[in-house]
Amino acid sequence: MPTVSPSSTDITLDARVGDLSISPTPVPHAVEFVEGSSPQITTETASLLRNRLRAAAGLMGLAFGSFLIWRLINSGISPRGDFVFHFLVTGTLAYAFVSLCRKCALSLTILRIYELAVFALPVAYFAYQQFWTSRYLAQQGLMFNDLAAWVGTIFIYAMFIPNTWRRAAVFIGIMCALPLSLSAYLWWTDPTYARILMEHRMFLFETFVIMGVSFLAATYGTHVINSLREEAFEAKQLGQYRLVSLIGSGGMGDVYLAEHQLMKRPVAIKLIRPGKAADKQALARFEREVRATAKLSHWNTIEVFDYGRTEDGTFYYVMEYLPGMSLADLVEKHGPLPPSRAIHLLMQTCDALSEAHGRGLIHRDLKPGNLYSAQRGGYYDVAKLLDFGLAKPISTDNQPVHLTQEGSITGSPLYMAPEQALGDSEPDERSDIYSLGAVAYFMLTGRPPFEGDRAIKIILSHAHDAVVPPSRLRADLPLDIEQVILRCLAKNPAERYGSAAALREALGECGQYGGWSSQDAANWWKANGESHHEAEALAASAI
Repeated sequence: MPTVSPSSTDITLDARVGDLSISPTPVPHAVEFVEGSSPQITTETASLLRNRLRAAAGLMGLAFGSFLIWRLINSGISPRGDFVFHFLVTGTLAYAFVSLCRKCALSLTILRIYELAVFALPVAYFAYQQFWTSRYLAQQGLMFNDLAAWVGTIFIYAMFIPNTWRRAAVFIGIMCALPLSLSAYLWWTDPTYARILMEHRMFLFETFVIMGVSFLAATYGTHVINSLREEAFEAKQLGQYRLVSLIGSGGMGDVYLAEHQLMKRPVAIKLIRPGKAADKQALARFEREVRATAKLSHWNTIEVFDYGRTEDGTFYYVMEYLPGMSLADLVEKHGPLPPSRAIHLLMQTCDALSEAHGRGLIHRDLKPGNLYSAQRGGYYDVAKLLDFGLAKPISTDNQPVHLTQEGSITGSPLYMAPEQALGDSEPDERSDIYSLGAVAYFMLTGRPPFEGDRAIKIILSHAHDAVVPPSRLRADLPLDIEQVILRCLAKNPAERYGSAAALREALGECGQYGGWSSQDAANWWKANGESHHEAEALAASAI
């Protein structure tokens, strides 16, 4: 089993049967938001073009390959260089099919180059073959009349390639005009062909009619297909929000970068998968996350704007879009943080937790992936607390909460409090304090307090093993902040800070407090080429 990396896994542990499943938390992707961008140039369009090109290349490659084998077995008319050209086209189509199967990213421009190669080479081959075969047969007093290859290629292009009808008309028009143009050229330059053509006048008429009908049918078909695609795109809109691109996926649903169509404001929309709508437990968690987050108004908590259900039963809610990156990505890309910066971010998180705890909510899934360093209102390094999907009201004797399966424990093993992992007692505010201490450990050392190749081992380490003091991993770490972290990570909840406010006060008494200012944050982000125009998407939260 692979090593469990920091903030990369969530677990569900069924204590009764010992069933442990680990699902990956989606990794955030860089997203550039273009105001008022149209649906033609989107990640979705490029993905569709790639899939269609792959199918077209595979289909035509199979046809060319089969015909090449047949010709090698059955000798026949062979214009000069024909076999070499035929082999070149077959090889190119095969290469395009394999290349388009790879997972590497391809821009729309590169895909259009593939489109040109996939269709231009076969068309050039048909023209080459018609030219030489027509001249050869004319010498025998015969007329070459094989338009099936042309018509097949035209309709493959129309059906497979997403296009506007105007663009399609240009490419299809060229393909339809080539057979007629070749016949006209041969009639003008080859007297023998001209004589045979006059004897078979019906051939020219048939060619003209077939190519004309093919042009009209293929162009109109492209228009119909493109209209249906746009209607499907419009159907994906949620009220006043237009989906721009997929930026994250998880077990329950997907996160999209979207735009409010009137205000042109970028937002993040979380959708629950249609198959999960019948799962009462999953749906309860989804609605709980919406309502729990909507109750919170602190600056350092992710803001929820809207919530609803589409006509097909898809649940969604709309959140603020966060320019910045998660603490998991921040540490992974730039290494452990300076103590002063860590204190700056941790104290803001304590403020967000104080409000949640004050409203009777514990988070239960604090981890680097659920904490963002964002740019908001002209300020940098604004801490944002995400993902209240596992949030749970603090239990009382008269208000039991059973939204998770009895005997099951849900959370992130790398940052889970011992009592939460073992189920010995109901998690409370001090469980979040433990998890935040584990996050602080990661921020300052680049690794979580405990690591292992199996999640169950990590859970047991949290419950029973002593934490390696972070100063052993980082010699320049001040003693005062180390003591704060180790107190947060106490096995016994009674030995931890009793509240987020108490932890914040302890952080404020550390010598490094105040050493990281808003100007320091702004300078760091600009120096590292990170700006609010190059924001990483809100996708790190577990769905």
